[in-house]
Amino acid sequence: MQQARMTNPALVLPDALKALQALDAATKAAGVSVRTLELMHLRASQINGCGVCVDMHPKLARKAGETDERLFAVGAWRDTPYFTPAERAALALTEAVTRLSDRADPVPDDIWNEAAEHYDEAQLASLVLSIASINVWNRLNVSVKQVAGASWG
Repeated sequence: MQQARMTNPALVLPDALKALQALDAATKAAGVSVRTLELMHLRASQINGCGVCVDMHPKLARKAGETDERLFAVGAWRDTPYFTPAERAALALTEAVTRLSDRADPVPDDIWNEAAEHYDEAQLASLVLSIASINVWNRLNVSVKQVAGASWG
C-alpha cells in the first residue's frame, strides 16, 4: 500500500486546520444545499485527481441524501438529466474555477452569469469560497500523496 509522504499539512499546523474548518462552516451558512456543495467538491476532486476527496465526498453526499445515480454521473453532468439548472450552473462554475489555466478567460461571463441567475450574492460567495476550499484540500492531499481510506498522520 502506498504511504503518504507526510502527515497532512493541515494537521501539522492545527491553526491551519481550524481556519479551513471555519471557512467550510462559513460556506455552508450561506444557504447553498449541502448536496450541491458535495457534488461540487466531488467534481473538483475528480479534476484534480485527489483520491482522498473522491473517496470521501460521495460518502458525505450520501449522508446528506444524495443518490448513487447522481454521484455516478457527476463526472458527466452535462450529458445526463439528473441535475437541476442551478446545480449545473454550480458544477460549471466549479470546473471553471478549478481549471483556471485551461483558457484565456478562466471564468467567462456566461458561466458566471448562469450561476448568478440561480444564486444570490452570499450564495455566489459561498460557491466561490467552497470551490477554493476544496481545491486547497485537493492540493494538500495530492502534494503529500495522502492515501484514500487511510487515517491521516
